[in-house]
This record gives sequence, C-alpha cells and structure tokens, in this order.
Amino acid sequence: MVLSERKHQVHPGEPRLPAAIAVLVAIALYALLPNRLLLGPRYVVPVLELLLFIPLVKANPRRMTKENRLLRRLSIGLVLLIAASNAVALVLLVHDLVAGKSDDAVTLLIAAGQVWVTNMLVFALAFWELDRGGPVVRTQTARPRLPSADFRFPQDEDHDAIAEVAKRSSAKSGWAPGFIDYLYVSITNSSAFSPTDTMPLSPRVKLLMALESVSALVLSVIVISYGVGQLK
Repeated sequence: MVLSERKHQVHPGEPRLPAAIAVLVAIALYALLPNRLLLGPRYVVPVLELLLFIPLVKANPRRMTKENRLLRRLSIGLVLLIAASNAVALVLLVHDLVAGKSDDAVTLLIAAGQVWVTNMLVFALAFWELDRGGPVVRTQTARPRLPSADFRFPQDEDHDAIAEVAKRSSAKSGWAPGFIDYLYVSITNSSAFSPTDTMPLSPRVKLLMALESVSALVLSVIVISYGVGQLK
C-alpha cells in the first residue's frame, strides 16, 4: 500500500555544495567575459553577487535546513541578479555580431560558451528555488503540507513500478528533488529545446522553460554558428 500521507520523516536537509558550486561558477564565468559584454566595471556585479551569497552560505553552510523571509529574499535576489547580468551579456553579444564589431571568432566562441553555461546554471537555480517552496521547504515540511509542485519528476510516479525502481519513488522513500535534478532539467531543456523526462506543471515554470529554450536557440544558432563561420 502506498502511504501518500505517511508520517513526515526528519530529513537532514539538502547538501549546500552543488548549488554553491553552481553559483560560484556562474559568478566566475561572468567575471571572465570580455569587457564589452559586462554591465559596468568588471567586478561590480560579481562582488554584489558574493555579498548576497555569503550570508546564505553562513546560514546553511552544509545542509539546507534554515530559512526565513530575509534568507528567501536574498536567495531569489541572487538568482535574479545572475540572470539579469547574463541576459545583458547575451544582448550585448548579439548586438556586437549584428553591428559587426567583433572580428575575433575565438573570443566570440568562448564568450558564447560562457553565456550558455551560465544560462543553464541560472535556470537550474531558478527551478531549484521555486519548485515546491524551495530547497528548505521541500525537505523540512511534511509532504501533505508542501506547496503545489512546479515539476513532475519520474520519481513522483514510480511507486507502482517494479520493486527496485519503486524503492526510489517519492511515495516510498521520501525522495525530494535536489539541485542536481534541476540542473539536469535545465541542461536537457537547453540542449533539446523541450522537456525530456520531467514535465513542467505550473505556468511560471512553463514560461521559464520557454525563455531558456529561446535564449539557448539564440546562442546556438545566431551566435555560435556565426562564430564558427568566422573561423579561418
């Protein structure tokens, strides 16, 4: 019998490290972009991002177990800042191509790759922060009281599969999606331009996934293809 409303088991909390690495990589990739793709002086945005990031790590250095209104706002603000700065870099990159201001194809390809990787990371962070109330709520709240899901993962439906598969299902193991799961969703959406094994449920994540697909399409078709064509 599937106990869909079983007693809530104490969860140690999602590990902080995967998401922390993603944030640091996104900050580093932006800081290494060519000057003409930056929003203001080179280190202004990365420093602002670090100022938002440090208290988040201090509050939950190893496991995601503590949250309040301020921490939640800092988390969302950090994701929005990374997203906005990367969007500006994308627009400036396309502008340089259209205006014919870039004659260094190798630099262009590297910059396009940086923007593309950052794009995947920032959408993974956004999915991670939004789905079912965020990383703390997902593991520290009893399942019947969780907010509505934004994504439907395979584990949410596998409770009636064969035993070795059902063991990992949400209903039987208490599984909750972590950052790696959302990173996988973001990577597949960015490369396939559509969801694969995980389905978006809410309008907000459908819009986010559509935005990610369109931006990835711009990068792959307009930017990267143009850059390859300029290689001597």
